[in-house]
Amino acid sequence: MNTAQDRARQAYARIDETDRPEAWIHLRPLDDVLADARRLDARVTDGEHLPLAGTAFAVKDNIDIAGLPTTAACPGFAYVPERTATAAQRLIDAGSLVLGKTNLDQFATGLVGTRSPYGVCRNAHDAERISGGSSSGSAVVVALGIADFALGTDTAGSGRVPAALNGIVGIKATLGLVPVDGVVPACPSYDCVTVFAHGLPDAVRAMRVITGPSDHDPASRTWPATAPLAAPPEPVIAVPSASNLAALSPAARDLFDQAAGRLEDHGARLKELDIAPFLEAARLLYDGALVAERYASFGAGLEEVSEDPASAASGGAASGGAASGGGVSGGGVSGGGVSRGGVDPTVRAITMKAKDIPARDLVRDQQHLRALRLRARSLLDGFDAMLVPTAPEHPTIEDVQADPIGVNSRMGTYTNFMNLLDMAGIAVPAGEADGGRFGVTIVTRAFEDQVGIDIAALLTGTEPPLYPSTGLDVALFGAHMRGLALNHQMITHGGRFIREIATSPRYTMQALPTDIPKPAVTRTGTASLVGELWQLPPAGLGAFLDALPQPMTLGKIELADGTWVTGFGCSDPTGEDISAHGGWRAYLDLKPRS
Repeated sequence: MNTAQDRARQAYARIDETDRPEAWIHLRPLDDVLADARRLDARVTDGEHLPLAGTAFAVKDNIDIAGLPTTAACPGFAYVPERTATAAQRLIDAGSLVLGKTNLDQFATGLVGTRSPYGVCRNAHDAERISGGSSSGSAVVVALGIADFALGTDTAGSGRVPAALNGIVGIKATLGLVPVDGVVPACPSYDCVTVFAHGLPDAVRAMRVITGPSDHDPASRTWPATAPLAAPPEPVIAVPSASNLAALSPAARDLFDQAAGRLEDHGARLKELDIAPFLEAARLLYDGALVAERYASFGAGLEEVSEDPASAASGGAASGGAASGGGVSGGGVSGGGVSRGGVDPTVRAITMKAKDIPARDLVRDQQHLRALRLRARSLLDGFDAMLVPTAPEHPTIEDVQADPIGVNSRMGTYTNFMNLLDMAGIAVPAGEADGGRFGVTIVTRAFEDQVGIDIAALLTGTEPPLYPSTGLDVALFGAHMRGLALNHQMITHGGRFIREIATSPRYTMQALPTDIPKPAVTRTGTASLVGELWQLPPAGLGAFLDALPQPMTLGKIELADGTWVTGFGCSDPTGEDISAHGGWRAYLDLKPRS
């Protein structure tokens, strides 16, 4: 494993190698990062467990880091916070190094990465194309290999669109699972903190660290006891009907179909679904009254900035280049005009339009959204997830400059609905089309994030990592194991296989004379028995116990390593002693077929 000091030097060497200075708004001096790294290395040497030691991350500049300016890409808005946002602090506490603050579409208003006085954020792979936004810089520094992961935010797609356009993974969890305190609000009802990483395992690793309620965020939520811990072996996945995919070019449509085909190859069952209600909800975010939240969040402050000639932006340039850690200006690419105080004219127009929306219109659209949410849930009955394109196209910077509103609007076609409908999404790369990058997103209902991760893993070819930390261990020794007669009950209750196990050499196994063959395991002998360790959601374990037939019980089982876990027992073990076989599968393999 890299030491923290090694990782810091690697990151800054990579910064020097690349040509994306506009990805940063504030890059910390290398000496400051190395000082943090030395302290981390000393703690690791002393035996402290820091799960993210040897990693480095970047932070979108609408998320607070104590002592570093927060600008939200508006120089006249800048302030220096005293407290670090909970999500970022959790990464720091886990041993990751903060490299600096990254560029964004101003006030997180945009999906293109061009609406910033600090410069247009160019794509990591093609400097002529957009990076996507609003979390533009965070996605670019991950795609360039500077940071192991980065924090972004996502209200309308900002944690997914830049992932697609830069060929990386972006995770937008269920609303509230990651606290948003210390984040400059865009639309508080729908804002999320998200993670970018090169691969799914690293993204989930960071998400697991930052997830959990915070006393500083009244909207933060905990995992419910019913949250499933795995996708079923043959998930049923909705794919949009042909009319819903009209925004895709033939090349992009082909890549989407290929992604769907890979899921089928892995056992998924695909069914076509008209997602018109989802797309209708998406249009409410900007075309309806819900955009009033934009003005309520930062509109008054934006007006004050724009009225102050003394705060005119110089583009954010400061002395010192990227490697030395000074403020970094745009890389010679115009952002399309900046008003007094550094306010992007497109962002200002969107925000000021929301100023005078009547309260009755907001209530009307909120009610409409509730109806659409109910309809969407009904449409997803019988489905485990939905597959959608992440973005319909990958525009050039010139395309956006020619039509800043229209292009931006199209970029949110398949993302805007997700937070409005309280859904989760995993964005993964899916190839190249029409000269740019293309990606797809696995969409799930709220708190079914792990289902989406497991399905995304089928597309990325990686072992699906576990996200929720709420699972309860259960040791299985009989018919509930994988591939056997009652395993479907574990799947129905949201269970997840963890690993194969063996008991301490103190057990007996008997074959019970039941309709469905199953064993009785008791702590009365000298055999070590092989089995499986699973995890169940708390509610799943409760339902499982409630339905457990006599004489089966749940109790504590001692494993070969001396640990104790919950496992199956038996209150009335009457049957043939089969302990000598060492486990139920071995017994079934040798048992004569009837």
